Amino acid sequence: MKQLPADTVRLLSSSQVITSMTNVVKELLENALDAGASTIDVKLENYGLDRIEVRDNGCGIKASAAPVMAIRHFTSKIHSHEDLELLQTYGFRGEALSSVCAVAEVAITTKTEDDDISTQYALNAQGSIVSQKPTHLGQGTTVSVLKLFKNLPVRRQYYSSAKRCKDEVKKIQDLLVAYAIVKPQVRLTLTHNKAVVWQKAKAADQRSALLATLGSATLANLLPCHHCQEQAEIFLEGFFPKPGADVSSTSTSVPDKTFIFVNNRPIHHKDIMKLLRQHYAAQYADESAQNRYPVLMLQITVPPSAVDVNLTPDKTQVLLHNKEALLTALEALLVSLYGYRPAHDSATERLGPDASFSPPWNTDAGKAEEEISAIKDAAGFLALKEQSDAAARDNPPLSRQTSKSSSSSSAAEDWIVDQMPAAPESNFSLGDDESVRLPSELPAKSKDQEAHISAEDWSKGTALRDPVSGQPPQPVAIHQGAAPGRRAADEIETNKRTVNVITEKRAALTAFDLISNRTLRAPLSPVALFEKEARVQVLGEKPSASLQEISNAVHDRWKNLSEEDRKKYEEKAKKQLEHHDRTCAAKLASAGGAKERRAFSAAGQKRKAPVSNQQLLDELFSAPQKKPRTPSPKPSRPLQCCMSSLRERLQRLSSSWNTAAPRGPRLLNRLASQSIWVILCGQRLKLFNPFRVQESLLLRRLMRNQILPAVTLQNAIRVTEGSLGGSDAMESLCNMEKQTPDVNGRMFISDPRVVANGFQVRLTPGGASAQRHLEVTALADCVPFLAVEDLGEIMTAVLRRKAQTVQECRPLKVSNFLQSEAVRLARQMPAHLSREDAEDILRRMQQQLGESERTCFHGRPFLQPLCDIPQTERQAKALVKTFGATDGQLQQKDVAFADDLI
Repeated sequence: MKQLPADTVRLLSSSQVITSMTNVVKELLENALDAGASTIDVKLENYGLDRIEVRDNGCGIKASAAPVMAIRHFTSKIHSHEDLELLQTYGFRGEALSSVCAVAEVAITTKTEDDDISTQYALNAQGSIVSQKPTHLGQGTTVSVLKLFKNLPVRRQYYSSAKRCKDEVKKIQDLLVAYAIVKPQVRLTLTHNKAVVWQKAKAADQRSALLATLGSATLANLLPCHHCQEQAEIFLEGFFPKPGADVSSTSTSVPDKTFIFVNNRPIHHKDIMKLLRQHYAAQYADESAQNRYPVLMLQITVPPSAVDVNLTPDKTQVLLHNKEALLTALEALLVSLYGYRPAHDSATERLGPDASFSPPWNTDAGKAEEEISAIKDAAGFLALKEQSDAAARDNPPLSRQTSKSSSSSSAAEDWIVDQMPAAPESNFSLGDDESVRLPSELPAKSKDQEAHISAEDWSKGTALRDPVSGQPPQPVAIHQGAAPGRRAADEIETNKRTVNVITEKRAALTAFDLISNRTLRAPLSPVALFEKEARVQVLGEKPSASLQEISNAVHDRWKNLSEEDRKKYEEKAKKQLEHHDRTCAAKLASAGGAKERRAFSAAGQKRKAPVSNQQLLDELFSAPQKKPRTPSPKPSRPLQCCMSSLRERLQRLSSSWNTAAPRGPRLLNRLASQSIWVILCGQRLKLFNPFRVQESLLLRRLMRNQILPAVTLQNAIRVTEGSLGGSDAMESLCNMEKQTPDVNGRMFISDPRVVANGFQVRLTPGGASAQRHLEVTALADCVPFLAVEDLGEIMTAVLRRKAQTVQECRPLKVSNFLQSEAVRLARQMPAHLSREDAEDILRRMQQQLGESERTCFHGRPFLQPLCDIPQTERQAKALVKTFGATDGQLQQKDVAFADDLI
């Protein structure tokens, strides 16, 4: 790595200034690509304002070049401005890292193939190394940019808006997409706040890269094309929208998916973009493609000496030496793909932006000369086109000649040539049915056509008239054939009596008139009135009660209510019912008066309605009423089953278990449709949920044995008597088990009741107890909002409840955290447990959980009663009837359930 000469610095210096997070990512990403990296990870924190990290697996930075790697104008990519003629890298000025160091804190970790370990360098604002230390990272370079714009508060305040920050992340993603397409062999990942925003795996070629970035739906509408012009050393290749493809799937309203590359460098070129948009939009007759940008990828390869990339600091604007030759080659490629642009567009360009072909009926004297000149130009274009067609018939195509220029669009050119209509010999085609004719052949206009249409005639509908009858156009009448068995006279009579719902409002009582824009509540029953008051009382007595508990409590209170209190609620309900009846009667009376007034008004001042086709429209366009579908009966097949045999088998199985082993719940089988098991407890069948048991077992083990890892605090927190709950708690904490003191006499409390809950407390002894100094030096960061007050909760359990184990001293925050961990671990179990796993969970439930602990920490039971095994034939028949079958028969689903039990 050497410093550029002074004359080269004067030619290349751009005074680069970092203005956004995208600038930082772009410079670091290009440095990683220049280092030959195949994997690049971009990580952002707080949209890049707090941290930007770009990690690659490239060749790394040698230790000899590390002191000047961030000094301005030091670079290993070129040595003088003559090297720009053979430039093969993205960077060449040696200003990127220096510019980043000026606005942020930069740390670089690098390791080459020859180094044993990696080294981390901390840089100052001038790019000099201020410290270094060994690290454990692998080969490559990691650049960490911290506190971006720390010394530029105005620039940092610009990104205080969340919308601007999100736009920056979108720009960074678009930047990575562009490099992912042009460098398909590189794996790229974008992460924001430890969440993966976008990623692309390694791809074999650019087609695979486009598939990974744009998707299969977009790639299906793209066509690979290439064009080579050896004389100017120009090679064009890429993927373009297929001719005639849907506009919405091959174009966007913004140019973020129009990728243009020059020598693998993404650029913005106004002329190239304009040419691409013109040829893309010209293939559509309507204006649907106007003001839209095609989705495409264009790769332009020219000699490095024919392009100047040192125009702007971000190197996105380039200056092309053979610009006209390049545009000509690009137009030839587009013409071979989309064909020639329409003739009227070419004529418009020649005549000027405001000129266009006049319609045949416009023969004003002032425009005759312009019309003749336009037709002459069109005739000249036709002669040139006929000559070119004749030359094309006489000579072979360019692609088959041994010339210096070749063009291909992957069979697209042959497809275009086959689809193009043959040029007419006698006239110049303007459309499907029109042709250019001389002014003498144009029809003469009448005086009515020459006259201007007045606004009054247009408003009355008399501006346009039938040339035969001279009458204005009439509305379209809908005709419908006569229905079978119906006379035409009846239809005419029906049409005369047609009622138009718009011109004539029927005098009918509607629901809106009844409620008068206000809803009426139905009166409550005595039970509902009591329940409304009792619910408030139950919630006031027990705020944590569930809905089922509240419903049961209200039901019990209504049962135990005295007769006098019940009569009070019945009287209240009766009063509400009377009030409701009076209100409804008043509404009906007012609605009836309004009905009479509307009927009188309709009879006296009935408007004449014009003849309407409303009835025919209703019959033609009304949606047919769907007939309610009767549910088809579920298929079932009666099977013979003997309940007495089933009972005997269950009793035999139960007796064998009773003689072979001590009594207890026994696992039978898993239900076919659920992950629930059926167990036998004595003479009762129960449903067993192993997942709830596993949650409780995991929570029990975590509460006993889990030690929360403590993270060292930057500033220790002092412990006072007020934070612990009094002097007794302070004294008890100081008397707990401690480690061996260090040379300064400080000791750490090692009591498991404190350490297991994520606290590391340091004790500095003094001459008296009042002079003892307690500090919390580490806390568990896995528990949200853990503080010194939770340490006071531990000491309260030790003093008041005489807690001796870790499980008894868990604070509420720690208990909630361990419950969530138990749920997370239980959800990792397979959905369908094997018999061995279910038996193991059942055995551990009996051993570790007592008889009183038969619910999980959510309050849900482990075992749900199903039914009792019948002892007599009468009980068996009653059980069969509950299943919905006759004696000796069961439906197929009940047989399957019985098979599960066996």
